[in-house]
Amino acid sequence: MPSSAVYSGVEDFSDNDEITEVTFAKGVTTIGDDAFYGCTSLAAITIPDGVTSIDEYTFEGCSSLTAITIPDSVTRIGAFAFSDCSSIAAITIPDSVTNIGRAAFSRCSSLAAITIPDGVTSIGNFFFRECSSLASITMPDSVTSIGNEAFLECSSLAAITIPKGVTSIGDYAFRACSSLAAIKIPDGVTMIGDEAFWGCSALTRFSLSPAVSIGIDCFSDCTALISAAAHQNMFFVEDLLHSRWHRILERVAVLSCLKTLLEGQPRRSDRLKRKRLGGDEVVALQGTKAFKRLPKVIWRVILEFL
Repeated sequence: MPSSAVYSGVEDFSDNDEITEVTFAKGVTTIGDDAFYGCTSLAAITIPDGVTSIDEYTFEGCSSLTAITIPDSVTRIGAFAFSDCSSIAAITIPDSVTNIGRAAFSRCSSLAAITIPDGVTSIGNFFFRECSSLASITMPDSVTSIGNEAFLECSSLAAITIPKGVTSIGDYAFRACSSLAAIKIPDGVTMIGDEAFWGCSALTRFSLSPAVSIGIDCFSDCTALISAAAHQNMFFVEDLLHSRWHRILERVAVLSCLKTLLEGQPRRSDRLKRKRLGGDEVVALQGTKAFKRLPKVIWRVILEFL
């Protein structure tokens, strides 16, 4: 089979491992489902002006593809369109694109940076899953949701700015983003899914609103988390505890409080002894400044350690 191919809009070249280049017939407006799926030798492609849609699975598994040009006429990129294109290091999405399907760039392991154009409203499920080289992403203010596993195992992603319009972050959205050091969740976010930040082992700073609903094991195994810039609201702290964020609070906040705020306080055995003796040296813990500085729910946890 020849190494070059002509695409007129109807051909299916899927799993052809000999094609290295493609030309497009005049008048093509859509590149169909699976058109070049698994073309492992295809190294570069220029999509002509006039094409408006790149459909589902179109270039999935084109593991040698290093360069692709998308014209301003394209408005839609389908699900899994560039999934497993493991050699693509950069891709420019034109501002004309407003619809990008789930997993469109999943497992593009060489992709280092990408800008999502204005007009895109959702970072869908599995969008950049396992893009292990992705270190920089720019999302527009038009984005309102981040889907399940959208950035799962993006191990090079060190920082990300979540747009102010986002209201929900899906399950496992940033799971195992092991380089992510800091993140601020906008006040408009009302829901963060299960294990959304599980295993973000470099995360040391985190800020979010007290109104947000947090899923199960949302921050489990965030071993470096040392500060949470959340509002000091008692009910919010209880929500965090019940949502299993207590693993962080117990290990970090509580033990830190015990070390720094209670330093110099009489031990429990000493307090009991003084009370039994009826001496004048009794020091009531509830009267200390340390007690007043901590929410009651934290003290319930502290008492479990005593």
